[in-house]
Amino acid sequence: MKEKKIKVKFTDFECNLLINGMNEFRNMLIEEGKPTEDVDTLLLRLIDESE
Repeated sequence: MKEKKIKVKFTDFECNLLINGMNEFRNMLIEEGKPTEDVDTLLLRLIDESE
């Protein structure tokens, strides 16, 4: 099955807000002892695209 790709444009502020929110969510998962692999992948992709 082919994955559907979606492109969304964000302002710098929106992108930073999204990255910070994802990082906070990642930290919550770490505190709860839950896996963070999927969040890590998405967070890295967001950071790479924001540069």
